[in-house]
Amino acid sequence: MAARPVSRMLQRVLRSSVRSCSSGAPVTQHRPGEPSQTAVEELSRRRQFLREHAAPFSAFLTDSFGRQHSYLRISLTEKCNLRCQYCMPEEGVPLTPKADLLTTEEILTLARLFVKEGVDKIRLTGGEPLIRPDVVDIVAQLHRLEGLRTIGITTNGINLARLLPQLQKAGLSAINISLDTLVPAKFEFIVRRKGFHKVMEGIHKAIELGYSPVKVNCVVMRGLNEDELLDFVALTEGLPLDVRFIEYMPFDGNKWNFKKMVSYKEMLDTLRQQWPELEKLPEEESSTAKAFKVPGFRGQVSFITSMSEHFCGTCNRLRITADGNLKVCLFGNSEVSLRDHLRVGASEEELLQIIGAAVGRKKRQHAGMFSIAQMKNRPMILIELLLMLQDSPPAIPSISSQDPFRVQGIGHRVSFSNQMATLWKGCQGPRTSLLAQRWLGSGPPQRHCSSRLDSDTNPKCLSAVSRAPATPSGPPPTSDQLTHVDAEGRAAMVDVGGKPDTERVAVASAVVLLGPVAFKLVQKNQLKKGDALVVAQLAGVQAAKQTSQLIPLCHHVALSHVEVQLELDSTRHAVGIQASCRARGPTGVEMEALTAAAVAALTLYDMCKAVSRDIVLGEIKLISKTGGQRGDFHRT
Repeated sequence: MAARPVSRMLQRVLRSSVRSCSSGAPVTQHRPGEPSQTAVEELSRRRQFLREHAAPFSAFLTDSFGRQHSYLRISLTEKCNLRCQYCMPEEGVPLTPKADLLTTEEILTLARLFVKEGVDKIRLTGGEPLIRPDVVDIVAQLHRLEGLRTIGITTNGINLARLLPQLQKAGLSAINISLDTLVPAKFEFIVRRKGFHKVMEGIHKAIELGYSPVKVNCVVMRGLNEDELLDFVALTEGLPLDVRFIEYMPFDGNKWNFKKMVSYKEMLDTLRQQWPELEKLPEEESSTAKAFKVPGFRGQVSFITSMSEHFCGTCNRLRITADGNLKVCLFGNSEVSLRDHLRVGASEEELLQIIGAAVGRKKRQHAGMFSIAQMKNRPMILIELLLMLQDSPPAIPSISSQDPFRVQGIGHRVSFSNQMATLWKGCQGPRTSLLAQRWLGSGPPQRHCSSRLDSDTNPKCLSAVSRAPATPSGPPPTSDQLTHVDAEGRAAMVDVGGKPDTERVAVASAVVLLGPVAFKLVQKNQLKKGDALVVAQLAGVQAAKQTSQLIPLCHHVALSHVEVQLELDSTRHAVGIQASCRARGPTGVEMEALTAAAVAALTLYDMCKAVSRDIVLGEIKLISKTGGQRGDFHRT
């Protein structure tokens, strides 16, 4: 990339062959046949003049508070190959027709104009910028712009390992990778897609190719991934990473809730309990991040404090959306279309006047977290992938810092060193299925929580738990012989190899009697550990998928559907749990449904035990099962 001259004015001087310089610097007009100074002497003279008569920053990119906007973020696409909860509403977003999106030439035209006026850093965003077919060519074209010092990209990392060698050759100089959890199962819950191991491969590839630091963006949300802060920091001990913890931000459709936000100071306190020697690093001018480092660690950590301590006073950023609108503030809903003016043939000067007017209207600071939450703004996916965000936050929930389920099933926490060894040595941890969470309500008199593995049907509230006796239907469902023991009475696994595949469905339930104190805290979502219903719901889904690892003689079942629903029962100070599982195969799924209900109940106990240990788990039972040779069963 060409080195940036002393000033933009110098560029214009050197390009000029006129008899005078617009900056006021004397210029010699060379005539054929006449002797002249050497190019080196002429350049030295002009540089000296411009140092003494410094040209002002572009008036068009300077707002009424004196902030100079030298950093431009360009969204290349609205599309994304993930469905992050804090970034995109669960129902998706209406995409702009292709004809209304900026073309490659329009993107480059605007980039040239902004760079000519003083922008020296461009970051490409999305949606997911790496799904745009010509992204490598766009980087290469930007690389040719004189005066542009940095070309960065913010990506979810899914396609990064494959494309990064080409992007580096094209001129990409900075990378931000979004990763909200180090737990594969939690990753799928957050982004509603597979891909954790591809992201880890992308981070590894960036380090391998010499990018330093590799910035990792982590949106921190209470009850989901704030329990992983220490694990992320531990990554920086041996890797050249800048792990950036981002306060959860409100955008249209992401159901922002103040209680989900973990503030910078709270995160910093957590880190200092583990590393008291954590030291603050000097902040760069216009930096959005507060940077810290553990002495002796190779990398560092940063905090993006958009909500609790805004950095509006030094903001130097402008954004162009994929449909060509200029946004002068990420949290503002004011936009001006540069695309429309381009397409009606506006001149460069006319475009600058439009840009300058928009920048001039930029406010001193954004409205504050509570006002922003009420403001109508684009979903994040339609602005840019940003420092990466979602609906309910990312990461496996903070079930408990002492006994959460992490990488494999439900059990004691896997040590961080062992966990990361697995991730970095081939990423062979178990891959779990897509999760989609549905939040049905959040306050008195009722809170409901429903989670399902597939999302093709509408969620249903949990019906009242019945204690009526079972009424079998169809052929006799039981046998007078135990099937899991051999002729000598030893445990044995049933051979299902010869049984036909049929559709199997099972529903199970459980009840947790919390008592009035714990019930009230759960109802108002005021537990210090986080949202007990969401955590229990996710634990139940995860447990269903891990049943064969927990129950020794259970067959592994490829579940096509898991749903866990929870409902508060204020008359009993209880939580009713209902779990349903579906699969097509030679064996039933009642054990998966029962395991899901039981583990969801155990998780509720774990979340509430600090408040009261007088909690009763009960009524764990099969409600119904269908499919299989033994016929159907329904408890009525």
